[in-house]
Amino acid sequence: MPELDLPQRQATDTLMLTGFWYRALPADRVHRNQLYKATLLEIPLVIGRDRRGHPFALRDACPHRGMPLNTGKFDGENLECPYHGWQFDVHNGQCQLIPSLTADQVMKVDRIYAGSYPCEEQDNFIWVYIPDPSPQGAGFSRPAEAPDPAPTIEKFSEKYKLAYLQAEMPVSIDHGIIGLMDPAHGPFVHQAWWWRTQHSIHEKKKNYEPIPNGFRMAAHTPSSNSAPYKLLRLYADADSISTTIDFVLPNVRTEIIRAGKYWFSSLTTVTPITRNQCRIDVVAAWNLFRWMPFVPNILKFVFGKFVEQDRRTMEMQAEGLKHNPHLMLIDDADRPAKWYFQLKAAHLESKRTGQPMKHPMQGPVTLKWRS
Repeated sequence: MPELDLPQRQATDTLMLTGFWYRALPADRVHRNQLYKATLLEIPLVIGRDRRGHPFALRDACPHRGMPLNTGKFDGENLECPYHGWQFDVHNGQCQLIPSLTADQVMKVDRIYAGSYPCEEQDNFIWVYIPDPSPQGAGFSRPAEAPDPAPTIEKFSEKYKLAYLQAEMPVSIDHGIIGLMDPAHGPFVHQAWWWRTQHSIHEKKKNYEPIPNGFRMAAHTPSSNSAPYKLLRLYADADSISTTIDFVLPNVRTEIIRAGKYWFSSLTTVTPITRNQCRIDVVAAWNLFRWMPFVPNILKFVFGKFVEQDRRTMEMQAEGLKHNPHLMLIDDADRPAKWYFQLKAAHLESKRTGQPMKHPMQGPVTLKWRS
């Protein structure tokens, strides 16, 4: 019988990673010519759509005197600060007008910027790119473009259904993420007659492999103790069902289930709001039971049940975390959590030194646990 490593103590740092895309708001909540507040990485944002329906994101503070811009006037193109009437282009933050200037006062207004962030709409969500912080100084400059587009859900047919749900949690991004990827809590937190019970716990073995900025649970047959997978196999009339799960920095978990011509794909993020608050955002796409009108509601119920169970668990955990305990991580069930902390440290070290990121995984690994 192999000897397990001794439990490893791990302290979280609550550090939120910049230089990545983050989900800000559900797209169906953001309407044209209106302004909405959001917070990402403790940065206050004002989110909206211009008159053409294109989303935008600005720092919710006028660079003049710090007035919240969400209280200003928006004409579908420019946003006017309610304090002194300064106007800003909503897509690049460039100042368009300072009403207090007289005709003989020369000031290059176009060199003044409100904080602006790259913004995209993908799969029912408004995404905002949060760049690395610039050197301290007054005001902002023209925003840099994001190096890559916002993440999207992988889809395998032209026709599909799409749905999302959210839940806020009173814990840091670190605890939200390692809770999201934890493979052993299912029989204890996610119990239901239509899913699985604690009595169905059994040994599992999964293969993992490194991928850029993350790791993958390689394609495998889903758990035999989950009733929905049994129903899927019957419905799809497929010889086999495969599931692949990826985690990629800073906060993205993707899951793809294939059963013959049928598929289900989800992209879940843990969105950092503050150092001690995060939010789970789940978007799923599928072509299963696409002709049945109540399936989206059933899937939202199932996912909503899971997310609510996780939220309640995190809420209880937050009570214990008030005393800032170190985490005791064991192998093999907690190895993905260790990889997350190592990936985060390697990413930060790469940014500090300018050297390529050193991946903590040297190659494929097989992990075993009971759940």
